[in-house]
Amino acid sequence: MSKNKKKKKNKKPLLSPLYKICLIVLMLPMTIAIYIGVYFAWEEFKGLPFIREFVEPSEIAKIQANFDLEIPIEYIPIYMEAGEKYNIPWTLLAAHHRIETRFSTMQTLVSPVGAEGHLQFMPCTWVGWKHNTCSGLGEGEITDEEKLDPQTIALYGGYGVDADGDGIADPFHIEDAIYSAANFLSIAGAANGDLEKAIFQYNHSEEYVEDILYYYNLYNTYKERLETEVITVNS
Repeated sequence: MSKNKKKKKNKKPLLSPLYKICLIVLMLPMTIAIYIGVYFAWEEFKGLPFIREFVEPSEIAKIQANFDLEIPIEYIPIYMEAGEKYNIPWTLLAAHHRIETRFSTMQTLVSPVGAEGHLQFMPCTWVGWKHNTCSGLGEGEITDEEKLDPQTIALYGGYGVDADGDGIADPFHIEDAIYSAANFLSIAGAANGDLEKAIFQYNHSEEYVEDILYYYNLYNTYKERLETEVITVNS
């Protein structure tokens, strides 16, 4: 063995086991006290309005959690205004919008049979069945100029409405489409409380009627809370 080889020194631990135990015992109450202090401070802090918005879901979000698709909050005032004007429940309009185009989230707002816009009107229903090209399912040969003209719609007895007063009744304009659906449903019987008749007139299918009524009743369950929240948000 080499004489120059140094013997290994036994390293002593910086802290003895007994000292470590004492340190833990001393720090434990302090740690608990800090935890309790932070907890109660947070409880007070998160009650502040600007913090609550981030840590708690809004009332609207809580309600929307009950639906398979959220109702876009910006549409609710339009449903409410149109419903009030035509004396029908706004939740019926929301149900139609949900079924027809999934609240306007469909890839295209034109159906294979020719129904158009946010609430899926056939051109002849929009402009009026008195138009000389209207027959069958109601696609007709109606020009865009005729389709968008409130005076032409009045002439042919259609249901299209210029809701925002810009001189154009457009099924691809959300406000015009919702008001037009309200107009149709109201005349078809909804204003008198005959919802099933009105829904069936909108789409001649018993299954369609059942689907609309399902969402109508679902939205009605939360109607007052939704109205309160929307009014609060817009005030």
